[in-house]
Amino acid sequence: MKMISIITLGVREIQKAAEFYEALGFDRSEKSDDNIVWFRTGSTVLGLYLWDALADDVGMPPGGSGFRGITLALNMSSKNDVDNMIERVRSLGAFIIKEPQDVFWGGYSSYFRDVDGHLWEVAWNPFTEVDEEGRLSL
Repeated sequence: MKMISIITLGVREIQKAAEFYEALGFDRSEKSDDNIVWFRTGSTVLGLYLWDALADDVGMPPGGSGFRGITLALNMSSKNDVDNMIERVRSLGAFIIKEPQDVFWGGYSSYFRDVDGHLWEVAWNPFTEVDEEGRLSL
């Protein structure tokens, strides 16, 4: 089976969004330009593209709000790493949807909304391992 190669997020302001992700430690690709920003994230690339332009590319109207049926996740190596990341995103202006807490499946999790409203989970899962490069083994 093929791996997911690119996740593209529609953003309202490219530079503001790029600065947010760079401050989280994402590595911007030199192939980025004024219209799209690429971040290397291991085997997957995260792209930031203007919201209306992405909607136009898909062929859908750009409107809509609320829960969009998708979350992205950063898996951490410990509960402390989850807490530290949430404090980091909070300091960058992200809105914390759910404060870090023990969850029903045995892990520790929190959710935040980035500067463009995308939902991210920051989690520690005691049943998996995260390597030094942030890759999750399931």
